[in-house]
Amino acid sequence: MASESLNLTAPALFGLQTANTRKVAIVTGGGTGIGKMITAALAQNGAKVYIASRKLKVVQDAAAEINAMPNTIASKGEVIALQADLVDKEKCVAFVNQIKAKEQKLHILVNNAGISWGSDLLDFDEKNGWDKLMAVNVPGRVINISSIASYIPGSADPGGSGTYSYNASKAAVNHLTRILAASFAERKVTVNCIAPGFYPSRMTQHGLAALGDAAAIGHPMGRIGSTEDMAGLALFLSSRASAHITVK
Repeated sequence: MASESLNLTAPALFGLQTANTRKVAIVTGGGTGIGKMITAALAQNGAKVYIASRKLKVVQDAAAEINAMPNTIASKGEVIALQADLVDKEKCVAFVNQIKAKEQKLHILVNNAGISWGSDLLDFDEKNGWDKLMAVNVPGRVINISSIASYIPGSADPGGSGTYSYNASKAAVNHLTRILAASFAERKVTVNCIAPGFYPSRMTQHGLAALGDAAAIGHPMGRIGSTEDMAGLALFLSSRASAHITVK
């Protein structure tokens, strides 16, 4: 170990820019919930972050809010809003071409965009509740956002309404992450997956309102997740500090 050449400082391990390079990131669904938390973490640490959503105003508002944060300004980070619908391959290619026109290289990809659906199992909507949800929730790419629902079989509430396709789609994300990690390791690309429990977001607002304090039951720390919790993990998986970690 050549100790004189080691740089183990926090900026070197966890920072997203150097004297010559600013990391470029994409966060799909980066305008709300967990995606917005991750976007803020990356931007406040100096990254240039493209956020995409079908609803342009949502990501424009998020970009304006995060760009105005003192830490984003101080770190020279930046958030740029783009409109994109990633429901099929053709639309994904169109979005990729948007990025190619603006950037020569992409360093960080967060596949966060997701939707949910809940209804009775015997009356589950095939087109909107299954096909559309699978197309959006199961991506083909490097930090994938799954859910603790991918491991827990309890998808139905006592009234019979359940998130059957959501749980299955997130389990598919987990396995896709393993496949991509094995495939991309030779290219020195890490592929990891975050499987959150309850975090405040538009997707969980109904459940949080219905459950109240009971939403924290089963969480090891006895509380639901916070912005800081998600930001720290996303920053770690985006930085030099996690260069030797990939799901296999």
